[in-house]
Amino acid sequence: DLLLSNSCIPFLGSAEGLDFHTLLLDEERGRLLVGAKDHIFLLNLVDVNKNVKKIYWPAAKEKVELCKLAGKDAHTECANFIRVLQPYNRTHVYVCGTGAFHPLCGYIELG
Repeated sequence: DLLLSNSCIPFLGSAEGLDFHTLLLDEERGRLLVGAKDHIFLLNLVDVNKNVKKIYWPAAKEKVELCKLAGKDAHTECANFIRVLQPYNRTHVYVCGTGAFHPLCGYIELG
């Protein structure tokens, strides 16, 4: 209904079949950070498809292999699902992902 009434703009990045898990709204700069499967997106709040910035952050291949050997599903469990997007300071965001059952965290500079 929303699409038919032209009252929303779908995010085209979702066509990649990504699994979105966490959001961080940065109203001051008019941005939305989206944590997904193996990706972090930085979107413009006015038009989510304009100037999309994307970070590809997969789990290490050896961690994915260990995950599969443990009997986990390669497509739904053995990836780096971004679970934490937390403001750290004015220029950085603290980010954590599952890392195929080997969690990893880091900082992203938003400049």
